[in-house]
Amino acid sequence: MQQSNILFQTVKWDEIDKTIHPGTTGTAWWQTLQFDGLRIRVVEYSPGYLADHWCQKGHIVYCLEGDSTVELETGETYKLNAGMSYIVSDNLSSHRSVTENGVKLLIVDGEFLKHDLNTI
Repeated sequence: MQQSNILFQTVKWDEIDKTIHPGTTGTAWWQTLQFDGLRIRVVEYSPGYLADHWCQKGHIVYCLEGDSTVELETGETYKLNAGMSYIVSDNLSSHRSVTENGVKLLIVDGEFLKHDLNTI
């Protein structure tokens, strides 16, 4: 893994452009900071949002506002409310988000969450 240094900076999230990502139902809006091997996003899901895929990517997710349910492909579900987090490495749990009322999340992912399936 290549390491990059990030100089001190402040982020005015309201000045970061939002990109639109339709779900199976509803819409996601992403505001993204991209560094070498690291992505930091504020993501908002509209009420009635259901992700359009099962995600294999690792994340550190912190719920800023609202609530959502994280569904695992195995059938397990986990409620995520404001102030809660979930953490998973790449390729360890197929997951997707669904929200009835809408949610705003801080999501961090990158090279540091890569997982070698041969080490399980």
